[in-house]
Amino acid sequence: MRVRPSDESGWSSDGTRAAEVIAAEVRDAPPGEVPGRLCRTAVRLLPVTGASASLRGEGVPVRLCASGDRATYLAELQATLGAGPCVSAAESGAPVLACDLTSAADAGRWPVFAQQATAVGVRAVYALPLGSVTGCLGTLDLYRDTPGPLAGPQLRLARLVADVMTTALMALPRGEETWLDQLAGDHDEVYQAVGMIMAQLGVGADEALARLRADAFVRGHTVHDVARDVLTHGRRFDRDH
Repeated sequence: MRVRPSDESGWSSDGTRAAEVIAAEVRDAPPGEVPGRLCRTAVRLLPVTGASASLRGEGVPVRLCASGDRATYLAELQATLGAGPCVSAAESGAPVLACDLTSAADAGRWPVFAQQATAVGVRAVYALPLGSVTGCLGTLDLYRDTPGPLAGPQLRLARLVADVMTTALMALPRGEETWLDQLAGDHDEVYQAVGMIMAQLGVGADEALARLRADAFVRGHTVHDVARDVLTHGRRFDRDH
């Protein structure tokens, strides 16, 4: 049975009931399924149309899960651009609430991301840190087709989902092969590619990463896709100059 959104069913005023739904969704789930289930649960319980979660990486967020294709695209777009509410929330360790991506305040802060997001019908993004200012693991990102803030109870519920996701990530076994290995491998590929671009162009790491990102955006690829092209020698940046 589908759970109605919080603005229709009273979930926002009954945190206990919402917590029970969240607990039921993740109970007995393998670790690798927990973030994805929580993203889908957030969409069911909150007045949002999509959700994704990304792990914080040095310079490049790594998408952990998403509720659908559009949420996947927006998570990867922020990783490729190195800009957006997700990136800002991971850097600050505090919630970043972009309530209207067509407004001067939000569009001015992330102009390319705002343009691309509104082009696919998203008007608001709410990015919540997984963890705290001193220990941010990543972000839970919520997307909505209409502008406006999350009401106080809705924001508290979103934070509850983020807290459960943080707890699940913190509880992963240490020193063992886990479902995060592939994600870590994707992140390593980006920095191996950055090293190769540095050698090809004789530039520093920041400029090499910027070149990688720009190439990915112009070609409509993700930064991880272009990194793999570089590593397999299918893409050389010195041939562009």
